[in-house]
Amino acid sequence: MSYDRSVSAANHDLLAESVWSFQMPRVRFGAGAVEELGSQLRDLGVDDDATGLLVTDPTLADVGHAERVAEALAEADYDADRYDECEREPSVAAIDRCVEFVRDEAGEDGYDFYVGVGGGSVMDTAKATRAVVANGGEPLDYIAEPTGRGEAVTESGAPLVLLPTTAGTGSEISPLAILSVPSEETKEGISSHHVRADAAVLDPTLTTTLPAEQTAKTAMDALGHAIEGFTTHEFDSMLRPEDAADRPVYAGRTPVTELFSREAITLLSSNVRKAVHNGDDLAARTNMLRGALFGAIAGLTAGANLAHAMAYPVGNRYHTYHGETIGVLTPASTLGYNAASDPDRYAEIASLLGVETAGMSNRAAADAAKEQYVRLQQDLNVLPSGLAELAGIDEDDIGWLASRTVETQQRLLRCNPRPVTEADAYDVFEDALYNW
Repeated sequence: MSYDRSVSAANHDLLAESVWSFQMPRVRFGAGAVEELGSQLRDLGVDDDATGLLVTDPTLADVGHAERVAEALAEADYDADRYDECEREPSVAAIDRCVEFVRDEAGEDGYDFYVGVGGGSVMDTAKATRAVVANGGEPLDYIAEPTGRGEAVTESGAPLVLLPTTAGTGSEISPLAILSVPSEETKEGISSHHVRADAAVLDPTLTTTLPAEQTAKTAMDALGHAIEGFTTHEFDSMLRPEDAADRPVYAGRTPVTELFSREAITLLSSNVRKAVHNGDDLAARTNMLRGALFGAIAGLTAGANLAHAMAYPVGNRYHTYHGETIGVLTPASTLGYNAASDPDRYAEIASLLGVETAGMSNRAAADAAKEQYVRLQQDLNVLPSGLAELAGIDEDDIGWLASRTVETQQRLLRCNPRPVTEADAYDVFEDALYNW
């Protein structure tokens, strides 16, 4: 296959990119930040008599987090309806149902504001719903061809504030809403800066009820963002679009994303054991949430790559949790196959993960990064040892997974630091069957 670092748009100058940009929602971070939700909405221009929609799921309603957010809205004199039927790894049909709820309850123009409280699935549901309501039509209109119709998202819609209850997905600041498309056995994204939330309120006290297993799974997604963002192509090795509006949301690493990657890798790898084994450790939870935010700024601006590209076919076919799928794939993909692209950079990753690299060659240190990552997962004692344990995947399955990765995930593979053929993907999947 050909290897093209082009932007997603068909037309471009055959010149290297020379411009990078940095966009983020407004962020409030810290214990008690939930209580400032009303202030955040006012900062976004939401009127006192506005009516909004609180998007969440049944679990968050049961543990009281959704009620806490609803009380913060009420104390700020905002009315809000509640939609709590979000599903894990939301499908296109799940977004259709939420959009229908909005149109039935608030009309075609939708609500005055939206608030999403939950993990990545809830936040992606809130983002996709707002985008479809603001732009009309249905979700498939805004998923790239050939799976969807490839229409542009041109309107942001009413203000959206997201409150994550996990330290992992980064959906609270990302310009993507990831949806499963069961008929195509794949996952796709609605991708646009107009999809990005207007504000994110990160309160670590919303994460303390997350069970150990879920804490570990979401942490692996966050660490994947940080490491992939640190190793993806530099922005100026991409091709320049003819129109700046066509610059993709995954635009390569920059000096800013590298700073956030380094800090995220350190924070996440040095605190995840504490957070998993003692979920009430608020200092560890705070560091994990900050690390996840920094990892998302890095990986979801610079661009995730091979591990995420491989994870989507796995997750869609076997209905695995995204974070643990990233966890089992990262050693063979990001820290294995890709390490030859830049041993110096991978040696630095080893140091950030806590390896004492003095006296090692850069290639030996790069190998040590993979070993350290696997040891970290073993220490957590709640994650699967590879694809075989994750979902019973064996060699008979990986041909299909490899072909789907290359056929459907070029949006991510274009950022990968090494070219990836179907044969390459097959070898990486085979390597990922057993990590220990």
